[in-house]
Amino acid sequence: MKAAFYTLGCKVNQYETEAIREQFRQAGYEIVQEDGPADVYVVNTCTVTNMADRKSRQFIRKAHKQNPDAVIAVTGCYAEMDKDAVSAIEGVSIVTGTDGKSCILEKVEKMLKEKGSSDVEVKPYEELDRYEELGIITEMEGRTRAFIKIEEGCDRFCSYCIIPFARGKVRSRSRDEIVEEVTGLVSRGYREIVLTGINTALYGTDLGYGGIAPLIEALDNVPGDFRIRLSSLEPTVIDADYAAGLLKYRKLCHHLHLSAQSGSDRILKSMNRHYTHDDYVGIVKRLREEDPYYGISADIIVGFPGEDESDLEDSKRLIAESELVKTHVFKYSVRKGTRAASMPDQVDDMTKTKGSREVIAEGVKAELGFMKKCEGQVRRVLFEREERGMITGYTDNYIKVYVSAGSEGASPGEFASVKLGELYSDGVKGEVVPENI
Repeated sequence: MKAAFYTLGCKVNQYETEAIREQFRQAGYEIVQEDGPADVYVVNTCTVTNMADRKSRQFIRKAHKQNPDAVIAVTGCYAEMDKDAVSAIEGVSIVTGTDGKSCILEKVEKMLKEKGSSDVEVKPYEELDRYEELGIITEMEGRTRAFIKIEEGCDRFCSYCIIPFARGKVRSRSRDEIVEEVTGLVSRGYREIVLTGINTALYGTDLGYGGIAPLIEALDNVPGDFRIRLSSLEPTVIDADYAAGLLKYRKLCHHLHLSAQSGSDRILKSMNRHYTHDDYVGIVKRLREEDPYYGISADIIVGFPGEDESDLEDSKRLIAESELVKTHVFKYSVRKGTRAASMPDQVDDMTKTKGSREVIAEGVKAELGFMKKCEGQVRRVLFEREERGMITGYTDNYIKVYVSAGSEGASPGEFASVKLGELYSDGVKGEVVPENI
């Protein structure tokens, strides 16, 4: 039997798909690419934007066209929020929400024996109250970086976001399970462990752990030459001193994705984000007191209801003041069921497009400035792949580095100390230097 997997959306979805794929692999299924014929298709959906919903539907229809007799199992946030729309798509056999992924293999095998039947089981929000363990992952696609899900759910309820309703309450994964999974992956050669969740900063708050720091301390003590990267932290949860306190862990990358969403205090309040422009920049400044080259990346939403030119300028100013190493820009997308969907002064698409271009340009300017600032620095790089005669990888502070293929010490899947040079493509050129420099 051949099984194919298709994932939309966040790193959490990617992790969950890897876990489901491993269950199928261990059960003897041949894992094949999603763009060809298969006996089973598992589609892990996203609903963060209307476009994500549309892409989910498009792939389901494509899978059915590739093999009309295939069992198609649909899971994830879109399935959670609109099970009726998903189950109505021709070819769909199984629908589960954000909980129930551990049962997909069992449901598929039952469906293969009972052709023509259907299985729709989506728990309501009120019942999304336990962490669903999907099993320990031993292999991931790609042999360098592994994403580890540590937490589920969010209780922040930002006014634009539907995800708390799709993912439910905050539930943390067992620290022992995480340590066991990380230990196994490191022993198999993975050199970067990325901790991810729906709201990573909330890890442990439901278990009395006091935040994510005790988990990082436990992982910092796992034997092996590897590094830890946080997928994101929220200024709604942490402050400057909390962030700076994480710097004592030697394996933790000096890079933080610190979700901003806006630089305007007025818009942040309307978004139900409990911090200000100055609070955000204060966290960045505190980190840079410890390491002037500490990398910060962020998300910015453009076109939130009521946003005007002054608000947009505040977002651009936040990017410049924070010297962001990477800026991810999104146009605001109306999500039915959120408070922002019914707010007055919705911004038209043309204005969103214009604003996005301006913010993207400011982000590129900041990125180039930050990389230029780091020129001459020696930082450890984890090399990943060969591209056009160059070996590429990332520094701990999230700068992409290119060195000439064949450079001594530059090998995919391994670390090397690199002196950062001039700007090149979407990163910088580098020169491998002895590790003791």
